[in-house]
Amino acid sequence: MASAFKQIFPLFDRVLVEKFAAAAKTKGGLHIPEKAIGKVLNATVVAVGKGIKQRDGGYTPVCVQAGDKVLLPEYGGTKVEINDKEYFIFKESDILAKWE
Repeated sequence: MASAFKQIFPLFDRVLVEKFAAAAKTKGGLHIPEKAIGKVLNATVVAVGKGIKQRDGGYTPVCVQAGDKVLLPEYGGTKVEINDKEYFIFKESDILAKWE
């Protein structure tokens, strides 16, 4: 898994995230059907780009770092499959919040 991420570098202000797995079971032990499971809006940042390039050649850094937990919008992002796992690439401005 780590070797695949050494090969992927998001460009500019893009962020590569891995969404959390949706809960298929309630706290009481009941199984939830797939159609009833809502979209997962929480994710962990896997890799980030350098940031937006400025006119003077420098970069404005991205606000999130690898390992941060973020809140995503319901729609958006580009789906990428790496080693049979789903990841998504979002622009930094599309990320709604960072949480702990």
